Amino acid sequence: MNTQHQIQLVPAERIEELIHVAREEKVLLDADLARLYGVTTGNLNKAVVRNKGRFPSDFMFQLTDEETAALIFQSGRSKQRGGRRHNPCVFTEKMLCRAV
Repeated sequence: MNTQHQIQLVPAERIEELIHVAREEKVLLDADLARLYGVTTGNLNKAVVRNKGRFPSDFMFQLTDEETAALIFQSGRSKQRGGRRHNPCVFTEKMLCRAV
């Protein structure tokens, strides 16, 4: 029985649609990155907490209240009822290049 995982490539156009700019950095929201990896946002963030040393500030940071509000306004994302209790973390282009 073959139990190898199959790798599914995500089209570049789909990833480009998810990229935002925060603090003059190209970033992906934790929820979007989790979706690309096929995990929950909570599990992605738990992994980050467990491995803080692997995520220095130039690879990942948490948005401020003002940055979160601006992102919601600019992207048309709605605040979902019962949504997040914390501002989202974002992962920079440097992290994405390192993960590959």
